[in-house]
Amino acid sequence: MAEDAFLRALAALEEVIADNDRRAKLIKKRMARIRRARAQGVPYSDTVTNEDGPLIVQLLSEASKALDSCGSNVRRAEAEALYTEGMTMEQIADHFGVTRQRVSALLRKRAEAEADCA
Repeated sequence: MAEDAFLRALAALEEVIADNDRRAKLIKKRMARIRRARAQGVPYSDTVTNEDGPLIVQLLSEASKALDSCGSNVRRAEAEALYTEGMTMEQIADHFGVTRQRVSALLRKRAEAEADCA
């Protein structure tokens, strides 16, 4: 079976999750360094200014943004796949825990995105 939009969205989600796992490991390392520094009486301002690379807040923002964007693509692709297979917007809404209007918007955004690419 050929890879469809939903499977592509899931593959992209796997990549985002792997990236977020790497971010989580960096966050944990930074947390440990901050705790050690605080135990030695180092002020937070010194800890932050002496950090290499992205700060915890930056890593959190990156993780959240990536997951949110990818999650939107997964929702749209899944809604489209279910709708194409014959589920009604009401059934999809119940499945997703959203309103029928939200499902309609998801399907419309998907159609608009495809029209823009044509």
